[in-house]
Amino acid sequence: MEISESTLSLAGKQALVVGGSSGIGNGIAQMFRAQGARVRVWGTRATAADYAGEDGSDLEGLAYEQVDVSDPSAIDSAGDFADGLDILVLAQGAVVYRRKEYEMETFRRVVDINLVSVMHCCTRFFPAIKARQGNIIVISSIGAYKSVIGNPAYAASKAGVVGLTRTLGDAWAHEGVRVNGIAPGMIATKMTAVTTQNPERLKAALDTISLGRLGLPEDVAATALYLVSPLAAYVTGQTLIVDGGRSL
Repeated sequence: MEISESTLSLAGKQALVVGGSSGIGNGIAQMFRAQGARVRVWGTRATAADYAGEDGSDLEGLAYEQVDVSDPSAIDSAGDFADGLDILVLAQGAVVYRRKEYEMETFRRVVDINLVSVMHCCTRFFPAIKARQGNIIVISSIGAYKSVIGNPAYAASKAGVVGLTRTLGDAWAHEGVRVNGIAPGMIATKMTAVTTQNPERLKAALDTISLGRLGLPEDVAATALYLVSPLAAYVTGQTLIVDGGRSL
């Protein structure tokens, strides 16, 4: 394969980033936009203006749609891609602290968002992705591979999407659709603020990261760009760990 400036270009591509209103999803959405894609993002707030001024939320140049993926009917009624969809990124995620995930109502809610809604979105948009021989990326976590004592629902659901990615990557490759995943480590977002904004917890976390720094949304976004590019044309069903060495 000849590698040129256009290898990573997404000009003419259409992408949907679920959970793209903030954090890792937003970093991926803006990376794809910078490479020329037309990007739609889903978030839970009524309008894009409701994210204005919030750290980690940059919706400039992105088309915004309010879709709460915890509601199956909202997924079903969301906007279509009549002319096909090239890239689907599933970056939705929920975590509940203070051992609330040991309560069954909370456990089910977290699993519904982190796992069930991922499968729902995949099946909802598979025909549009297939029409363009596109790519699906699922955001998991290194919590899929180790104990997360306070968050059983988070750990179980993230492990579940690794298995889902493997299975769909195998099943749909025969139809021209590649499905891959990314398992981030400690990324500086509002979801990890409980750790990153506590000096003692932050130091303990940094001590476990080989590269000695927190990850950034753009670190994950760069991996996502690789996975949807021709450079990864022979990769499917895999979940790549992007954690600065924390899982080592």
